[in-house]
Amino acid sequence: MTEAALRVRGVSIAFGGVSALDSVDVDFPEGEITGIIGPNGAGKTTLLNVVCGMNPPDAGDVLLEDRSITGLKPNRIAALGLRRTFQSSQLFAGMTVLENMMAGLHLMSTTGLVGAVLRSKRMREEEEEMRERALTALDFVGFRHFANRAGDALSFGQQRIIEIARTLIHEPKVVLLDEPAVGLSVNRVAELDALLRRIRDERGVTLVMIEHVIRLVMGVSDRVVVLNSGRKIAEGLPETVRSDPAVAEAYLGHQAEG
Repeated sequence: MTEAALRVRGVSIAFGGVSALDSVDVDFPEGEITGIIGPNGAGKTTLLNVVCGMNPPDAGDVLLEDRSITGLKPNRIAALGLRRTFQSSQLFAGMTVLENMMAGLHLMSTTGLVGAVLRSKRMREEEEEMRERALTALDFVGFRHFANRAGDALSFGQQRIIEIARTLIHEPKVVLLDEPAVGLSVNRVAELDALLRRIRDERGVTLVMIEHVIRLVMGVSDRVVVLNSGRKIAEGLPETVRSDPAVAEAYLGHQAEG
């Protein structure tokens, strides 16, 4: 049986007295892709925010490789091997793709402020190492030719791929993807499908993906979790979830309300 890289245990959180997550329990198996689906307002992004430390839960626990990360700051959780992307672009305007890729890598530097100011030999060596790691990640996603192009000159869909590449620089154990297919054409969605499989198969990364493009979720996910009104209502193999009456009712009910 596959071990869980990430576990969510009894997580609940409310905002202004309104429950966003209610006693959610879910395991994310190591080296697998888990898709999270559900109607708007189901609590999907809130769950990712709790996992990565942006919103500490009111109750429950989150464990990364059986270590509790509940209450840790996002940067500390990231240092332990959990990275994420967001729904909106996080690239910095006025910087090249390569510079965007390298942004934040300075936090891994061992030279300190004095070494950085004086441009020590070790600092220069670390910068070159960071540059190579960034280029390797761009190579992996097939975007090395964009390295010197302005990040904000790329299409929104291309920026999404760059953001995924940026998570790979850090050799993460788990990556949380918040709607990675937003802004992608049908052909780009197919390329994203292939990329996610390669990240899983070649890098061994555990992927947790929120996505509204159901064909992508059902095609690429090893398992699917369904949330509705802050509760988990179904989980299992894609074909099992697809035929679950509770899932159909959740989606159809929200369509009727709309």
